Amino acid sequence: MATPSVSFRITRSAEDLAATIHALSQRLVTLEQRLAAMEQHLTAPQAEDPEELASLENVERLLRDCRDLLEDNSPIAAALSPEDRRSLEDDGSEDYGSSSDHRDGYPAAA
Repeated sequence: MATPSVSFRITRSAEDLAATIHALSQRLVTLEQRLAAMEQHLTAPQAEDPEELASLENVERLLRDCRDLLEDNSPIAAALSPEDRRSLEDDGSEDYGSSSDHRDGYPAAA
């Protein structure tokens, strides 16, 4: 009489195990599909936003202009005497006068 009871438990456990394996398989398939979609999204060429490209080009142009200004001003800074540098630092402002005092973008001699 104990045999049918044991057989029933084994059958029931096998069914539970099969259901669990099936559920795990379905989840694995779903995860593989999501992974494939993410990989495709990452490897596919992205459509670039024209506004973003224009903004980035503007930033690049501004950086180039800043670098050019720094390169152009570095000989001037090197040519300043220590007294001139101190007077600029003490002044605190780097106002070189009105636009009529400027010649070729440089301050007029004092």
